[in-house]
Amino acid sequence: MDSADDDSIAYIDDDAADPRGERSDIRDGTAVGDPEATAAFDRDAERALVARAVAGDQNAISQVVRQLQDPLYRLALRMVGRPTEAEDATQEILLRVIGNLASWRAEAKLLTWAYRVGVNYLLNLRRQSPQEAAQLTFDRFGEGLADGLAAEDYRGPQSALLSAEVRLNCSQAMLQCLARDERIAFVLGDVFELSSTDAAWILGITAPAYRKRLERAKKRIGVFLRATCGVANPDAFCRCPRRVDKAVALGRINPDKPVFARHPVSPGGRTVVAAEDQMIRLHDAAAVLRAHPDYAVPQAKVQAIEALLRSGRFPLLDQS
Repeated sequence: MDSADDDSIAYIDDDAADPRGERSDIRDGTAVGDPEATAAFDRDAERALVARAVAGDQNAISQVVRQLQDPLYRLALRMVGRPTEAEDATQEILLRVIGNLASWRAEAKLLTWAYRVGVNYLLNLRRQSPQEAAQLTFDRFGEGLADGLAAEDYRGPQSALLSAEVRLNCSQAMLQCLARDERIAFVLGDVFELSSTDAAWILGITAPAYRKRLERAKKRIGVFLRATCGVANPDAFCRCPRRVDKAVALGRINPDKPVFARHPVSPGGRTVVAAEDQMIRLHDAAAVLRAHPDYAVPQAKVQAIEALLRSGRFPLLDQS
């Protein structure tokens, strides 16, 4: 990427939570401080917050929504591919989470339990992504990447921004080449970096069954990336800066309104330079798909969700 545009974009990794309650610096597996003490504090704090929400405390309900909305949105976005559909899915998931808060028994951290609600919804979603509807496969996707690849890197206006948009758009489409069960296994394990025990609990399957599913997804994505992606494999043919002109011509990216590169993000976190430096250094399939911004639900959608919860039209909590 050209350094001239690097300061204009900020990205943060997807985050995920551990049912054991451990806090992490970047990922779910690297605990900070005393894990047992932190876990006990988190469990007590979450129990108190959920008890207030179940009792009808509007401030507590809003706090639960704010705590869960962005991680659930990132989960939905990785599964459905496009922000508009992810916003709608996130709203439905949050309503289901709030509507069933009384059933949470602290058997897992609140976010992990919410992931389970979200995964169940997303796996059974009737609406298909455009790639699902077109029955996109890795073979067809690879052929499309080879078609129209420029001989030189794009050097036009906002080259770094548009190269990043190509990469982010491509990695989203790549996930859609996986069947939903493989896609969610890969997202939970290699993107969010949850343990196999935690991911299996979310999916309601055994840990060995989850690991087998994850390994199948990793193998398929790894084979594809090593054959096509110059980030994962320097010897592969495709380069994001050489796809810009073709992507614009096909309408895959809009140079005036990038969908992913200028998407709202959560406060703080790594810059795009740090994320891409790590990704390029690792030459790792998971790193290519992990190096996304820490996307945030657009504020208008957040306000709409909170207004719905306050309206009285939605049965907030099932206390039966």
